[in-house]
Amino acid sequence: MLRITLIRLLSVIPVLLGISVISFLVIRMIPGDVISSIMGQDFGDPAIEAEMRRYFGLDMPVYEQFLRWLGALVQGDLGTSMRTGQPVLEEIMQRFPSTLLLAVSALLVSILISIPFGVLSATKRNGLLDASTRVASLIGLSLPNFWLGILLVYVFSVSLGWLPSQGAGEGEGFWGSLKYLILPSVTLGASLAAISMRMTRSSMLEVLNQDYVRTARAKGLGERAVMVRHALRNSLIPVVTVLGIQAGALLGGTVIVEQVFAWPGLGTMVIRGISQRDYPVVQGTLLFLAFFYVVVNLLVDLIYTYLDPRLRSGH
Repeated sequence: MLRITLIRLLSVIPVLLGISVISFLVIRMIPGDVISSIMGQDFGDPAIEAEMRRYFGLDMPVYEQFLRWLGALVQGDLGTSMRTGQPVLEEIMQRFPSTLLLAVSALLVSILISIPFGVLSATKRNGLLDASTRVASLIGLSLPNFWLGILLVYVFSVSLGWLPSQGAGEGEGFWGSLKYLILPSVTLGASLAAISMRMTRSSMLEVLNQDYVRTARAKGLGERAVMVRHALRNSLIPVVTVLGIQAGALLGGTVIVEQVFAWPGLGTMVIRGISQRDYPVVQGTLLFLAFFYVVVNLLVDLIYTYLDPRLRSGH
């Protein structure tokens, strides 16, 4: 187990190196740079622009800029924002808790919806509940996040006035901030629940046809014990895979929802960095998200070993 964990940790290095190269090059393919963004296209003084490019190191060849950034990265320095002058890591740490809170809340909404309804759909196969669950999952898969978010804002904020439509409720305490979290987390969690629900249903249907489930029933175990101790636990392995992928992708996938609800997270930070051509902010944030995604997938692998004892024994 320790050997597998070390191998997975070492495999993170080439992944992060590849992400760093891609993020470094892609942001520079966008026309213009941070100097043009600051001074404007038509009214900049060429001498001042040249001095600013020299100050930020933009006058060097691209490969030299990359090596310079990579050297600082190895020392744990993600660079300094060209706009604010703050260290990128410091800006990330200021916004990361908001994005993490939104991602965890959305994942919790997904789990609370998908697993119970997926199990009920499988146990009541071809019934009214099963049909309703499948229709609901198709609708959830079809609705774009931004459209669902706007619809929820219109219904619960504009029409009913029950929940705030924007912001994170800083300084309003736990319950005050919770009101701001409901709509964005439901918006994100609804689409995730649709995927997880279908996976839970199909996995449960497959497990319920296995010999060990029939044996458990033949031994006289109650239906609840059969479902919880035998069927559900073994059916969760593919579901955990989906949830793990969703958990990692959520951090980068909150961009649109954060824009809709003006949520002060990493998504709005990346969008701002791209629009302002703030290279260190975009590069550092993307690399941070990639690292977190890899860590989440490593944790999913460890959860596998708990759910399936055969993985612990190597069989």
